[in-house]
Amino acid sequence: MLEYKGRPNRLGIWGWLGGGRWGAERYLYTLHRLTGLGLLAYFLMHIFVTSARAFGQQAWQQAMAQVAGTIFTLGEYAVFVAFAFHAVNGIRLVLIELGIGVGKPIEPVYPYRTSVDVQRPLAVGVMLIAAVLVVLGGLDFFLLK
Repeated sequence: MLEYKGRPNRLGIWGWLGGGRWGAERYLYTLHRLTGLGLLAYFLMHIFVTSARAFGQQAWQQAMAQVAGTIFTLGEYAVFVAFAFHAVNGIRLVLIELGIGVGKPIEPVYPYRTSVDVQRPLAVGVMLIAAVLVVLGGLDFFLLK
């Protein structure tokens, strides 16, 4: 029998989804996770649909007919939105892991200063870039076709 060490998770799903005292960065983290899972699901579905090509032209045309229509166009746009956010936020996370955008290290003397004040502008910039990409993608998806 496994022995549990530590505190039990009393918050359940909200403990994973909720930002709590961590604020916007925690929500970006959660959204990054969810978009990653969504992109993985889309990737698997994409492989399944395109594998119909191996069964001939008739099977390919039938598979493509099943994924045509307005609802699938909206779904493709949702995949684009998820990709735009996930990619730009991933760049932000890489920069933070490399120490870029976290500020200079300081001696931990009270009153403690956190790197949130330095990371927050980077997070806001990421959201602005993602919003611009989403709007431009929306123009391409819906107006320029």
